[in-house]
Amino acid sequence: MVSPQAIAHPPVFDRLRSVALHEGVARHLVHDLKYRDRVDLAPMMAGWMVRAASTEIAQADAILAVPLHRMRMFRRMFNQSAELARHVAEQAGKPFLAHALVRRKRTQQQVGLTANQRSLNVRGAFQVPEGAAPLVFGKRLVLVDDVYTTGATVSAATSALKKAGAADVTVLTFARALAGPI
Repeated sequence: MVSPQAIAHPPVFDRLRSVALHEGVARHLVHDLKYRDRVDLAPMMAGWMVRAASTEIAQADAILAVPLHRMRMFRRMFNQSAELARHVAEQAGKPFLAHALVRRKRTQQQVGLTANQRSLNVRGAFQVPEGAAPLVFGKRLVLVDDVYTTGATVSAATSALKKAGAADVTVLTFARALAGPI
C-alpha cells in the first residue's frame, strides 16, 4: 500500500517500514535507548523490527544504520541506530555494513527543526567511502534508524547510497512520528 504522502511527494528510498507510532510505550523505548543508554533494549526492539519488515529483510543483501558524526558519537558513546541495525542483522542472518555509510558533515540536532530546516541540515551529510562502494553497488539494502519523523535524514542517507549504486533501499525504523501541520 502506498500512502497519499508518498504519492504526492515520492521519497528517494523504495519503501518504509516501522514497528509503531512514536507515542506511548514506543516513544519511551526509543528515548530509553537513545538518551538513557538502555542498549539492553536493542535486541528486543530489533526483533520487532525484523518481524515488521520480514519480507524486505529476506530479500536484502545487507543491513546498515544511519551513522552519527564522529563528534556526536564521541559525546554519546554509541549510535542507537547502529545498535538496532546490528541486532536486526544478527537476528536475520544478514551482513551488517557498519562502515559502508559515513556522516561526513557535522549537523545540528534535528529536534525542533521544521521539515525544510531538517532537509537543509542533512543535505550532503552522508557519503559512501570509496572503499565501501563495492559493498553497496547493485545491492538491496535495509537502512535502519530509530525514528522516522519527516524523512529528511533517511532521504539524505538514501541519496548517498543510491549515488553509490544501491539498487534498492528499504528504510526500517522502530517508530514513526505522525506528520503534523508544518
